[in-house]
Parts: sequence; structure tokens; C-alpha cells
Amino acid sequence: MAQLKVTQTKSKIGGTASQRATLRSLGLHRIGETVVKEDRPEIRGMVNTVIHLVKFEEIK
Repeated sequence: MAQLKVTQTKSKIGGTASQRATLRSLGLHRIGETVVKEDRPEIRGMVNTVIHLVKFEEIK
């Protein structure tokens, strides 16, 4: 199954509570931190919520 590599590129300061909670749910705590998650619709939705704060790539 494909996976997503998600990296936080910008600060969560100034974001809404929902965006901060989404970053926490993804397991991201600081700028430059990277996590690998399964490519599922729930994870894609979380990434789309904070797309302006993260970058992501699909890995096999």
C-alpha cells in the first residue's frame, strides 16, 4: 500500500485551533519534522486541512 511522507514547513502559530489539532493528530510538533502515514482518505483530508503548513509526497 502507498504511504505519504508529510513534512511540516511552516509554523502553526496564528493558525486556528482546528489546524493546530490536525497537525498534532498527524504527529507533527515542530518545523522540519517528518512523519510517514498510510495513504488513506482520512489522512489525505487532514493533509488538505493544513496544506499551507506542510508538504507531502507519495512513497511506495
